[in-house]
Amino acid sequence: MRILALDIGEVRVGIAVCDPGERVASPVCVLPAREVTDNAKPFKRVLEDWEPELLLCGLPKTLAGEEGPQAKRIRKVADAISKNCGIPHEFADERLSSREAKRSLREKGLSEKDMRGKVDMIAASLFLQAWLDERAARNLER
Repeated sequence: MRILALDIGEVRVGIAVCDPGERVASPVCVLPAREVTDNAKPFKRVLEDWEPELLLCGLPKTLAGEEGPQAKRIRKVADAISKNCGIPHEFADERLSSREAKRSLREKGLSEKDMRGKVDMIAASLFLQAWLDERAARNLER
C-alpha cells in the first residue's frame, strides 16, 4: 500500500511517500498549507501521481508524549484534508522530526535559508520511515 505522509504546518505542508512495499520513505515536495487544505490543483496532482491509500499525518506531541493545542489544531486540519480528498488518515508521532531534518540538512552543508523549503518534506519522510519500521517490527512479532 502506498502511504503519503503530511507534515502539516500553518504555512507549509511537507509531503513524503513510501514505496508500495512499505519499506522506504522518500521526500516528495513542500506545498503551501492552503493548497493542501483546500485540495487545490497542486495537491490533487500529488495525489494523482502517487495514488496513496492512506494519509499519515504527523502529530506534534510534547516530549512527555502529551497532546497540546497544536496537536488539536493538526487533528482538525488532518480530518478536513482526509474528508476533502476521500482518503483515510492516521496519525504518527512527529516529535523531533523537524529537528532531525534540520540536523541532516546542516550536515549536507545547507544554510538556514536553503533549508527552508526542504525541512518539512524531510521531516515527513523521517516520521513516515519510523512509522513503517515500527509497523514492520510489529508484523514480525506475530
